[in-house]
Parts: sequence; structure tokens; C-alpha cells
Amino acid sequence: MAATESPEDAYTAAPFVPGRGGLPALRRAAAGCRGCPLHRDATQTVFGAGKAGARLMLVGEQPGDQEDRQGEPFVGPAGKLLDRALAEAGIDPGDAYVTNAVKHFKFTRSEPRKRRIHKAPTLREAAACGPWLAAELAVVEPELIVVLGATAGRALLGSSFRVTRVRGTVLEERIHGRPQRLVPTVHPSAVLRADDREAAFRGLVADLNIAADALS
Repeated sequence: MAATESPEDAYTAAPFVPGRGGLPALRRAAAGCRGCPLHRDATQTVFGAGKAGARLMLVGEQPGDQEDRQGEPFVGPAGKLLDRALAEAGIDPGDAYVTNAVKHFKFTRSEPRKRRIHKAPTLREAAACGPWLAAELAVVEPELIVVLGATAGRALLGSSFRVTRVRGTVLEERIHGRPQRLVPTVHPSAVLRADDREAAFRGLVADLNIAADALS
């Protein structure tokens, strides 16, 4: 007898991804995505932001509290820190396409009506959202991807990815069927949580400098 497929195994955004159209069509379709249960508690889908043809794509983990409320990626404290780090590395944040591996905010609460606390998405949840990221890559066609943190790295490069092993290096991999260069680094939220925040920030800027050199 064949093994029974669990409902979580069947999670996928694929039926919701339109077969044609650019970023506006993808964004409209993503607003109605029901590919995994994360949509039930999130305020809204938070799709990527930026222009098709951007040379650089930044891929993070998932929206945070502020992103979920505003409907835009990287508008909270981590996003502000990332913008500062990009500027120090000589990269105009406005020239990059920014998105997340998972498009809905996953959170928990210690008590009802208390602050929503970020909860890391599972590999299956990230895989379910993979068709959106594949569609964004196909439309944007970036020259380089900056991978922000472990969840984004595993979504793009597989479960064996460890950001500490490869951060600040230029990788050449096949991602969703196309050859791609990537520079992994830590997620800016990890900088905000670091005991030595200044040293962690300098490390992020150093990795982004490598990305800038790769684009020059």
C-alpha cells in the first residue's frame, strides 16, 4: 500500500501562480494565495518590491510584524538597518528587488492581544512558497542574489545550507532552472539581536561589499 500523503506534503502555491504577466500580475495573484495555512493568520500577502530587470535581488526569510501590517517587504527595523548597510556598501536600495522566501507572516503570541512574536517558517512552508520566488526570478532575472539568512538559503540552496560556512562568498548555482550567482550573508534581524551589534553590522556591510564588487 502506498504511503498516505499528509496535508502538509501537499502545500504548494503553484495553482495560484499565473502562467503569464509580469510583476503586477504576480502581485495581484499572490494576494489571493492559499497555498499553505500561513495565510489564515497573516493580515495580507507581502510580495516583493522593485522593478523587473533589477541587477540585484535580496531574498530574506518572511515578512515581520510591520511588513505584515503595511504590505511591503523590509519596512520594519531590520529593513531600515539593511538599507543603511546597503548604502555603506555603495548599493542604492532603490536599485534592488527585495522579497522573501515566504510571503506570509508566521508568528505566535505569548498571550491573547499581546505582541506578535516571529516564528521561523518550516522548510515545507518555504517550499510551498517556492513557486512565487521562482516566478519572481524568471521576471526580474537578476545578475546576483544576496541571500539573507538561513531560511532564505535553505529555500534556494537546500536543507544542507549553513550561512556561517559560505557567507561573504560568491556562489554559482542552478536556481529554479537557471544559472545564478549568489552571495549569502546574515539576515539583518540577526544583527539587531547580536550582543555586539556594531561588529555584526560591520560583518554584514563587508558581505555586501563583496556583492557590490561582484556587480561591478
